[in-house]
Amino acid sequence: MANRDPTMGAVPGGLDTAQGPPMTVPLRHFLVGLALLGGALLVGIGLIVDAVPGLGGLVHVHLFLVGWVCVTIMGAMTQFVPVWSGTTLHSRGLASAQLALVGGGLIGFAAALALGRLPWLAGFGAVMLVGFWTFVYNVGRTLATVDGFDVTERHFAVALGFFVLLTGLGVLLAVDLGSGFLAGLGISHAGVRGAHVTLAVFGAVLTTIYGALYQLGTMFTQTELHGVDHRLRAVEEVGHPVGVVALAAGRLVGATPLARVGAVLVLLAALGFGVVLARRLSEMRVERTPMHTRYAVVALALGAWVATAAPAWLRSPAAPEHALGGAGSAPLLLLGVVGFVIFGTLYHIVPFVVWVERYSDRLGFEAVPMIDDLYDDRLAAADGALLFAGTALLVTADLLAGASGTTLAGGAPGPALVGVSLVTLGVAVFAANAVSVIRRHSPGTLARVALGRFAPRRAVGEYADRADADDGADADDNCGEASP
Repeated sequence: MANRDPTMGAVPGGLDTAQGPPMTVPLRHFLVGLALLGGALLVGIGLIVDAVPGLGGLVHVHLFLVGWVCVTIMGAMTQFVPVWSGTTLHSRGLASAQLALVGGGLIGFAAALALGRLPWLAGFGAVMLVGFWTFVYNVGRTLATVDGFDVTERHFAVALGFFVLLTGLGVLLAVDLGSGFLAGLGISHAGVRGAHVTLAVFGAVLTTIYGALYQLGTMFTQTELHGVDHRLRAVEEVGHPVGVVALAAGRLVGATPLARVGAVLVLLAALGFGVVLARRLSEMRVERTPMHTRYAVVALALGAWVATAAPAWLRSPAAPEHALGGAGSAPLLLLGVVGFVIFGTLYHIVPFVVWVERYSDRLGFEAVPMIDDLYDDRLAAADGALLFAGTALLVTADLLAGASGTTLAGGAPGPALVGVSLVTLGVAVFAANAVSVIRRHSPGTLARVALGRFAPRRAVGEYADRADADDGADADDNCGEASP
């Protein structure tokens, strides 16, 4: 192992990691999210070759957005809101329950879509709703103990509100697919779907990403916002949530002028935030890591997304085919922005969580590795190249076909198939790297991290016994009080 100062990029000062949940909770979220992402990409390949039954497009979208993006956000917020905010997680037990509810509900929901069992959707959708609202309640109660929100905490609080709204609309859509009851209320299914997608992608997901990157972008470049950064941040912090609400409301009721105002605000906010992120990276004072490289892709992708989305949104922002923008917008946003943020962040979070549990107590007594020493640099370079090439091909496929939508499987079939295949291979390489960190450096076994108390006893060792005790305490948490 390298004998370097681990504080240089390992554990930023002032973070009290003991206030989050046991390490198995966020890591389990990340492993489940990666597995569901793999499923989403395989479904995407199946869509291109016309081998997916039922409503395969909806299966693909939900496995990607709910299964990977939102489950990863849930794990990250649950771990780092207490750490960043200097408070204690409200309930560790709820942090474990949210994953079981969302994951189980999603698998049932996807199966119902694939099998055409539409009456089942409402029940599985309700299970997911309970899981997401459990997450919102737990993190919301945690944030409620903080005096004076900073920019990250303000974004997270707004994102939690969007999670509540989008899941409520999601259940309405699920019920309507099985019964068609929305027609009796004078509300169109397309309008509710447009609002649901807007609140999900731009409300919950993008708001969370902006909030996290204000913290991570400065912390891990060792820079500070200054000059024009503050003005751009003010534009984003007000314009983005107002724009999301206006765009969602305009799509819901078919009010094109209102939707257009919202679209302009969302686009301006994205452009401003992209400039802030690019300035942080250009002023970076630390050695470049895979996280920084992926954040650079994000800054470029945000600008490219604005360029592809603006013409379509200014022309017809409420059109169903323009949910995420115009041709090329969906892969730019879903992979180039959201995907690369998550992959970049996980390249620090997964080793960070493992490092704290395994090595932090040894700091100062023996040589310990840095966080960035825990993963394989060659695999990181390989997955970055594969993901970038795959994303570029998917954007090209969309542009060649003039396609727009909410999936990664649209556009010209040939380039789309190669693009999704490259992305799938890149995800597999990333997963191998991340799982290797857990397997080689985690105090417990991989089975213990993935299965928790349900892992075989032979997979439970000295450190895992301690984690078992934590899990047992989690189950006994009084949800009305902060856990110890």
